[in-house]
Amino acid sequence: MSLIVSIDTSTKVCSVALHQDGKLLALNELFTEKSHSGMLTTLVENVVKYAGFSLQQLDAIAVAKGPGSYTGLRIGVSTAKGLSFSLDKPLISVNTLEAMASQMKDFYPANYLLCPMIDARRMEVYCGLWDNSLLQVTTTEAKIIDETSFEELLATQNVVFFGDGAQKCKAKITHEHAIFPTVEIYPSAKTVGILAYQAYQRQAFENVVSFEPFYLKDFVGTTPKSK
Repeated sequence: MSLIVSIDTSTKVCSVALHQDGKLLALNELFTEKSHSGMLTTLVENVVKYAGFSLQQLDAIAVAKGPGSYTGLRIGVSTAKGLSFSLDKPLISVNTLEAMASQMKDFYPANYLLCPMIDARRMEVYCGLWDNSLLQVTTTEAKIIDETSFEELLATQNVVFFGDGAQKCKAKITHEHAIFPTVEIYPSAKTVGILAYQAYQRQAFENVVSFEPFYLKDFVGTTPKSK
């Protein structure tokens, strides 16, 4: 038996889920911007309590490691590490984009590829390609999208583009093999927990002290103008 609480703060959505042996017991999601730092710990406590458990009964802490929002990832990972350390429970990390692909894998034919996209800056997205068995086809990357993006792949392959970065790419990626779902798909702890259970079975744990978010890119801040 395994009881795993999962955290995803990769984007503006803040979500926490509790799974037992990969089965979802409880989920809480906030769609309010800047809710991560103020509400995350409370969400974790409430989700575990709602399902009838205590934090001490957890077997592991899981977190979406990125890519995504620099600030969101930092908050999510630091909270997960704090829980792991204070409760003396193993820490599991999950690629945010892979967890998004897991949401979509049962809705399309087996020969379609899945391309989750998280909005970065301007016409840039964080993305990667997975097949329906969640085998990663390309590396996770920060990609600037233009009219030539994915054209060689799309010549022979149906690709599903989804996530909050996909909509701004729709005007650029116009090939007939490019598919854009009409529903909004966002990262969620509900699928982080499913992948975390698989990692738990493999005993694929992170070093709590040295683990860092998968930022993919260096943080770019705004520099005040000189007076």
